[in-house]
Amino acid sequence: MRTTSDLPKPDENEVLSAERRAFLGRSALAAGAAAVGSYLSLSPQPAEAAVIPGPATDGNLAIQRANKAYDIRRDAASYQKSLPLPQHPDNGDEALYLNKIGSFTKALPHDDLGEVDLGAFDQLRTALITGNDADFESIPLGGSRKLANPQATYAFSLEGADSHALSMPPAPTFASEDEAAEIVEVYWHALLRDVPFEHYGTHSDAAAAIEDMNTFSYFRNKYDGGVTVENLFRGETLGDLAGPFVSQLLLKPIPFGATWVEQRYTVGEAGADYMTTYDDWLQVQRGNIPRSSVLDSTPRYIKDARGLGSYVHSDFTYQAYLSAAQIIIGGLGISNPWHPNLPYWNSATQGRFVTLGAADLLTLIAKAAHEALKAAWFEKWQVHLRLRPEAFGGRIHNNLDGTTSYDIDSSIDSVTVFAETFSRYGTYLLPMAYPEGSPTHPAYPAGHATVAGACVTLLKAFFDTGLEIPNPVVPNAKGTRLGPWAGGEFLTIGGELNKLAANISLGRDMAGVHWRSDGIEGLFLGEQVAIRILKDIKRIYNEEFDGFTFPGFGDQIIHV
Repeated sequence: MRTTSDLPKPDENEVLSAERRAFLGRSALAAGAAAVGSYLSLSPQPAEAAVIPGPATDGNLAIQRANKAYDIRRDAASYQKSLPLPQHPDNGDEALYLNKIGSFTKALPHDDLGEVDLGAFDQLRTALITGNDADFESIPLGGSRKLANPQATYAFSLEGADSHALSMPPAPTFASEDEAAEIVEVYWHALLRDVPFEHYGTHSDAAAAIEDMNTFSYFRNKYDGGVTVENLFRGETLGDLAGPFVSQLLLKPIPFGATWVEQRYTVGEAGADYMTTYDDWLQVQRGNIPRSSVLDSTPRYIKDARGLGSYVHSDFTYQAYLSAAQIIIGGLGISNPWHPNLPYWNSATQGRFVTLGAADLLTLIAKAAHEALKAAWFEKWQVHLRLRPEAFGGRIHNNLDGTTSYDIDSSIDSVTVFAETFSRYGTYLLPMAYPEGSPTHPAYPAGHATVAGACVTLLKAFFDTGLEIPNPVVPNAKGTRLGPWAGGEFLTIGGELNKLAANISLGRDMAGVHWRSDGIEGLFLGEQVAIRILKDIKRIYNEEFDGFTFPGFGDQIIHV
């Protein structure tokens, strides 16, 4: 299992020079006086305006407070700067393939094989190296879609780690057996898109998927005994294999202010798959959207891969985790779900709120989501430029119909999924859940997964992960109602949070837009993001406590 080691402690003895402190004190006093008049004034107050001395009225105390605030920011920045700078290895595909068949090129001009115009690719690479706005504006596009925010790779962070200060392993290479294993899973996701999760045990396509996936050591090594009905398409973290496929936090109603929100969602219509003709596929690679979505008129609970893929098509960045927090705080009937190591657990006079309570956590969730996206965008654009599964599906199609001989691992010859795809659609292209296919940014890591990793880590740091989820539910095969889940397993907050992260990550795979490793490694990158944020915010509290302790996505306990 992946592990995350604890981070080194900051140098608590680092101090400003006396001269620098004096300068800062004078600057803070002058700036404060200019901004709020008598805020830092030491002159007597008029008799009719008697004021009780305090930090806002006593000049010396105000200066001390300003200096302390500066010290906290300085020490946090110094700590982040003191950590070793990581390496950023890529998988070598960009350098290996001069025609860039192993790199992300979507929305640029492409020829009839779906290979990128090399001049356009070079301009993209130039812009990514220089960071100049004019260079980005000079990138040729192949259709109507724009590139998805490549300049975000240069954005800095003022809390937690800078995006360039984190790292992740390289993605599987284009020609590797691991890449072949992952694309086989993505194809089976597509072919099983409308099969309810609860029917995997009896469905012939699920049995065929299990047989195909077990031909690869990649999957046999992930689970004891290989892929089975019980773990098919599930995540790899603690809790993923317990209970129903879908997390309780994506099923139970959400308390939302003065109302409740049932988690029934608009989903794609059964059988509505896209990019199964070569012309549509090519148009999408060039940056066009040849078709429109076809939606089911009945809102449904998430009960199959199409429903999960639909959820992660329309969600906002931290929706699932904002909802999860609300469910845990007020929707489960648990009177005190907060982590017992945090303050206020047994306070006789105080309750948590602005700090270490709901207001704090909900704000941090949004913050962590944004910082996670910065980290993901750096890795996507500056380091890996991994192609999307849909592009690899085009390479497979062109190989299997004899047009090309790309360097794809021969293990795909021993599986049945591509012949099954051809029998249904008349091509070997990957059937997509969205008419536009993937977003116009590279695959690795998945943005959804990195956000999930960061936000779920924060939720595990604030809540008691060992508490039982009461009265678990499961949707019926049509997704029209919930019923009690009678499986008998003990479902915990921590396990269902891990499952939530995996559901969101793998839901993007089920739509065809990501690879498994985009999601799994994205979770660990997001976990790093959250740990570094927690390291910073631990400094800001007046409450005395030992820090945050929570289970990581591996088999370790993390203490911050």
